[in-house]
Amino acid sequence: MPAPKSEAADISALQPSCRETAAHALTIVRDGVITGEGPTTRGRVHFSRALDADDAAWCARILTASAVEHEPVSRVEAEALFDINEAATERSDNGRFDDLFAKAIAHHAASASGLPVPPRTVALSPDTDIESWAPAYAKGVNKEVLEWIASQMRGKRRSNRTLMTMVATLAGVAALPLAHIPFVFDIGM
Repeated sequence: MPAPKSEAADISALQPSCRETAAHALTIVRDGVITGEGPTTRGRVHFSRALDADDAAWCARILTASAVEHEPVSRVEAEALFDINEAATERSDNGRFDDLFAKAIAHHAASASGLPVPPRTVALSPDTDIESWAPAYAKGVNKEVLEWIASQMRGKRRSNRTLMTMVATLAGVAALPLAHIPFVFDIGM
């Protein structure tokens, strides 16, 4: 028996044809994380505001789909990942989403700065160390991109240690005034 039309349409929306549709697919994952319902949660128990290994796998499949494999992670995809990160108050994915999230944001930051990035399947793989390709120093990293990432992280209840370390390192090397560093993560001096 074929799937109901709406379910088939929902699943097809999770197969991106470009970076815009990938970002839309990520919002479907986010909605499933928030509500515990939807095409990404069908056939399994899923609590609202929870992110599990299947949710992380959906994000990885969307971000590494063949249609976007050789494109850098876009700002709208990065924003969708920030939204998923914020929506998920409970995690049971053994850190897979945090790893994918940090690598995708670094991929966006490097590419938006005009730096070379590997294909997504390499860069976002759990078997690839972020240090093997992500910028470790600010030479060539666009300060506006760093400020945008810092603004996305500011005031959030959930932080990503890898991403915080990368931004703090790049911001420090980029010679942001020392007085601004505490405000990157809303910490006091």
